[in-house]
Amino acid sequence: MNINRIKIEVPEGVNLICGHTHFIKTAEDLYEALVNSSAQIRFGIAFCEASQDCLVRSEGNDPELTKLAEDHALEVGAGHFFIIFIKHAYPINVLGAIKSCPEVVNIFCATANPVEILCVEDEQGRGVVGVIDGFSPKGIEDEAARKERHDFLRKIGYKL
Repeated sequence: MNINRIKIEVPEGVNLICGHTHFIKTAEDLYEALVNSSAQIRFGIAFCEASQDCLVRSEGNDPELTKLAEDHALEVGAGHFFIIFIKHAYPINVLGAIKSCPEVVNIFCATANPVEILCVEDEQGRGVVGVIDGFSPKGIEDEAARKERHDFLRKIGYKL
């Protein structure tokens, strides 16, 4: 059994959501969940089919983000893996809709950070065993950092 590490550099202004799902209609249902979440959202979705033709299925309303999702899904190559790239919205705006999609089993990460997808591979295929999202902590938040966080969340409108 081999462990593979697939690095994903998330483009500036883009966020990544990836997870595990289980059915061929995933790409279309995720499309509907995203497009109904925000009028200005741009996105690309790709899903690795794990039976029948075993194709990467994709949808999106932005050709560049759709191609990015397709390329990374094929590189990860794990059965029932899905990946979404979004811009003009944040994961917090769409995660509820994605999680309520009947095919979605698990969300691995939702981030703008660099990501490493850890896959195990054997003679049957590949499966995602973990995700490295961003970087390790450098310390514990002090009062100045706490105030900075507090002010930032209010500046961008996520808190009153």
